[in-house]
Amino acid sequence: MLAGQPAAVPPATAATDQSPTAPSSLRIAVAQAFAATGPLAQADARYVSREVQLQMAHAVADAIDSRSVLVAEAGTGVGKTFAYLVPALLSGARTLISTATKSLQDQLFLRDLPRLREALQLPIDIALLKGRGSYLCLHRMQQARQTATFPDRWAVRTLAKVEAWARHTVSGDLAELEGLDERSSVIPLVTSSRENCLGAECPEYRNCHVLKARREAMAADLVVVNHHLFFADMALRDTGVAELLPSVDVAIFDEAHQLAEAGVQFLGTTLGSSQLIDFSRDMLAAGLQQARGLGEWQALAAECDRAARELRLACVGSIGEVRGSFKLRWDERCDDSDFRQALGSLAERCSAAHDALQAVVELSPDFTKLAERAQRLAALARRFAEPAAHGLVRWIDLSVHQARLVESPLDIREALAQQMKAASKAWIFTSATLGDDERLSWFTESAGLEDATCLRAGSPFDYAAHARLYIPRGFPKPSDSGHGPAVAVLAARCAAALGGRTFVLTTTLRALRQIGEALRGELDQLGEDIQVLVQGQMAKRQLLDRFLAEPRSVLVGSQSFWEGIDVPGEALQCVLIDKLPFPPPNDPLVEARVRRLEAEGRNAFADYFVAEAAVSLKQGAGRLIRSETDRGLLVVCDPRMAGMNYGRRLREALPPMGPIANEEQAMNWLASLNDGAPPW
Repeated sequence: MLAGQPAAVPPATAATDQSPTAPSSLRIAVAQAFAATGPLAQADARYVSREVQLQMAHAVADAIDSRSVLVAEAGTGVGKTFAYLVPALLSGARTLISTATKSLQDQLFLRDLPRLREALQLPIDIALLKGRGSYLCLHRMQQARQTATFPDRWAVRTLAKVEAWARHTVSGDLAELEGLDERSSVIPLVTSSRENCLGAECPEYRNCHVLKARREAMAADLVVVNHHLFFADMALRDTGVAELLPSVDVAIFDEAHQLAEAGVQFLGTTLGSSQLIDFSRDMLAAGLQQARGLGEWQALAAECDRAARELRLACVGSIGEVRGSFKLRWDERCDDSDFRQALGSLAERCSAAHDALQAVVELSPDFTKLAERAQRLAALARRFAEPAAHGLVRWIDLSVHQARLVESPLDIREALAQQMKAASKAWIFTSATLGDDERLSWFTESAGLEDATCLRAGSPFDYAAHARLYIPRGFPKPSDSGHGPAVAVLAARCAAALGGRTFVLTTTLRALRQIGEALRGELDQLGEDIQVLVQGQMAKRQLLDRFLAEPRSVLVGSQSFWEGIDVPGEALQCVLIDKLPFPPPNDPLVEARVRRLEAEGRNAFADYFVAEAAVSLKQGAGRLIRSETDRGLLVVCDPRMAGMNYGRRLREALPPMGPIANEEQAMNWLASLNDGAPPW
């Protein structure tokens, strides 16, 4: 092991020294690549050699050499992307990289990998593979044009834009189409799903963008996918990863802290009212276009549509008006007569649709797929009418427009273990936040990776000098009605001291709205001309652009702003977190995990709630310091972090920021940042 390299934590059952007796050829090549005079430095004048980045790269190289499992937590500034890409590329091994977000997927494929390929002068082929919903389906686009009904008045105009772009696109990736809102109602009309794809029977089969992307992936040396695609394939065998995974030697999962939740989502089973509405719309369109007079298509579609709405109403029950989205316990509805009747009616109506579609399947492959969808929907309704199998948990997702019945495993342990046993390869999992102990137990336990080699590569940033942590004492408790207004008052003072440049991160959408409204009033009272941007006003990207364009701004955001947001420099110098991000105790999935821990004789609060809060807190705090020269203040508006016995564990989970004792010191620190003078 090279001098200065942090020792990887060995698994309890493994040998204590897993390092090679002499540096491997891959280790040597990695060291040369990252050297101060190496190819990376020659390709980029701004390149800075970081010891901690090389340490992680060596750990990745060791895992590739030994075809073993590495879990690596890399703090902000380590440069983890290059730390795993460089050894993977230099190894010559066929590699699969999975990310949590499409944005990182695009960044790797469009920016990072081309730069490294050129710098290292490696003749490798790279490919990008996304899910079906990301690619234009030519057949469904033609069907959409022939359909007389559209979801809303903007759909016709959007469809025209898609058709114009379709004439010259090579990849068919909808991300190319500027101005297309990812929430557009047109996207489901011009993309395929497993249920409605016609496969080899499709008239546009030879021109299929999905098949082209999969062919390119199978031929490439390195393929970039995302977690959703990876797990969707494990459940459905319909994304192309099933053919790809056995052929790779290295599998790397970036943003691995999201891996478990992505897996739980896609390994589960769902039946949603929107699925039924989509099915009824597609059946009506196909019936009227290709089998008019051969079935009661309008009546059948109306019945299925009615079944969807009855299911949602039965799920809502006595709740009345639904605002926002939330989870409902399964036992709150499963024995209700209206709910059971809605499931039975749904099964009957989908079965009737299946019989009608089966009678015309010879006319078009569209009817074959529609008949399969009707049969599957009926089967799902019958499945949810029966008790859940052991080891699975159920709940109901309710939102303004739909209800979803969900059945899910509690974690990804079994599913991931099956994949890892299938073939010998290097498995590498990395993120900025994977736990708050040396074994990274928060991640390794949920993923079943307790025997993996673990590495914690700390951030190279000087947090002690550049950042401060303020936990206001005597602050209202989060359960008090005055907590939200108090957060708004403190946020207004911080923003006034800085002249904006502030984030307020909330744990709930309710707190988001309350604090956002109160903050505007507080800034007005202070006479500060500072704009308040609140999540939901506009798309996330637009909010960030507005924040960056106008320094005198405060952005109030909830869950989607806790991670994946990079605002380096003086544009952001204060982050306030409204309260400790504990998981909601009444969430059905949380309740099931707690029951399992308690059955094992463990302390659910310490082993689950505090561990989850620690990881989320690290994610939120990570928005503050994004470069070596950044300076700022983190404020956690929750007195429990200072006064409760678990507060020390949460404080130690954060980067080593200097503590601030009171508000006066906090304002002095912010004033010094605003003046641009060194505060030390």
